[in-house]
Amino acid sequence: MFNPSQDDVRRFFCETWRKQKAREVLTPLEAIARDWLLQHPEYQDDVDNLDRALAADYSVERGQSNPFLHLSMHLSIAEQISIDQPPGIRAAFLQLAQKRGSEHDAHHAVMECLGQMLWNAQRAGLPPDGAAYVECVRRQA
Repeated sequence: MFNPSQDDVRRFFCETWRKQKAREVLTPLEAIARDWLLQHPEYQDDVDNLDRALAADYSVERGQSNPFLHLSMHLSIAEQISIDQPPGIRAAFLQLAQKRGSEHDAHHAVMECLGQMLWNAQRAGLPPDGAAYVECVRRQA
């Protein structure tokens, strides 16, 4: 199981952005990350300087959203949809995207469900409940 550290995630997005600006070839995963970075111009300064990115504190107490968490969730959701895992997530997402009129807006709604599922699993000390997650997305649609 791939379990990158906070610094690994930040390095990945910073390197992707550096390669994008230099017009270098991106890996398939970097290309997906680049697409989300382009859809979130408000995060481009956060990924423009690796040292600053590694030192940044996005704690809840500071009242800042964490761009690396947000972008990582976009990547996770895109992967889930592409492989339909958990089963039913693709159909639920497509229905939600149609209702919202935007895949990006639908991703943000799915993020709420994903975060809720992960929080519930951590709190209960149980594995994530994929069926509950998909049902949450269906309710959004």
